[in-house]
Amino acid sequence: MPTPRDQLPRRWNWLIWAFRRYAVRFVRKHFHAVRLSKGGAPFPVTDEPILVVLNHPSWWDPMLGIVLSRELNPRDQFAAIDAAAVEQYRFFKRLGFVGVDQHSLRGAAAFLRTGTALLSEPRRAFWVTAQGRFADARERPLALEPGVGHLAARMTRGLVLPVALEYAFWTERTPEALVRLGEPLTVAEHATLNGKEWLALIESSLTRALDALNAEAMARDATAFRTLLEGRTGVGGVYDWWRRVKARVRGERFDPAHAPEKPT
Repeated sequence: MPTPRDQLPRRWNWLIWAFRRYAVRFVRKHFHAVRLSKGGAPFPVTDEPILVVLNHPSWWDPMLGIVLSRELNPRDQFAAIDAAAVEQYRFFKRLGFVGVDQHSLRGAAAFLRTGTALLSEPRRAFWVTAQGRFADARERPLALEPGVGHLAARMTRGLVLPVALEYAFWTERTPEALVRLGEPLTVAEHATLNGKEWLALIESSLTRALDALNAEAMARDATAFRTLLEGRTGVGGVYDWWRRVKARVRGERFDPAHAPEKPT
C-alpha cells in the first residue's frame, strides 16, 4: 500500500525554476506592481513547516502565490489546486501542485493525508486558498473550508501563515496586486485546539489582515507598501510617445507614470 509520503508530487526543480520565471514575467506584464503591506507581519524566517492560508479573490491568486513563494525560499513548496485542473494539466504535479477533490469525503480525507505528510518535514510550505471558491475581498464572513482547520490541528510543529490578497486599480492602466500578512500562528502555542477551533482562529486572523488591507487599498498610498515586483507603467502607444516628445522638448525626464510615487 502506498503511504501519503509516496503520494506526494515529485517536483522537477528545473521546471519550477522555469515556471517561476514565466510567472514573474506574466504578472509583471499585467500588473503595475505587487505590493506587500508594511503594516502586516514580515515573511517568517524559519526552517519550520508553514501552512500558508490565503483568501481567494481571483483567477490570479495562484500566479501571485508563485511570485510570493520567492519570499519563502529556500524551501520545498507545494500548493493545493482543484483536482480537475491537475488531471487536465499533468505537469502541474511536477510543479508541486496537489489535486484536491472538493466534492467528496474521499477527496477531503486525501487532502488531510497529503497535507499532513507535507507539513511533517522541515523547510516545506503548503499554500491553500482556503475559501475553496472565488470570493470578493470584502465578503464577510470569509467562510473558509473546514479542511484547513483540521489540517492545522494535525500539524505537530510549524506555523500557520494567513495571507490576505486584494487587487485594485489606482492611478495606472494596470492594477495593483496587494498583499498583507497576518500574524503567524504557532502550532506549539495552540496545540490543544481541535479542527473547528483552529478554523475559527485562522479565519479570525485572516479577516483582520484582510480588513486592514481593504482599508489600505482604499487609501491608495503606495508608501504604505513595499514593492516586491514592478510591472508596467503608463499607457503606451501614441499617447506615451507624445508625452515623451513633450518632455524632451522641455528638457525634462520622461516618467510614464500618471502619478509618480514618492520614494519608500
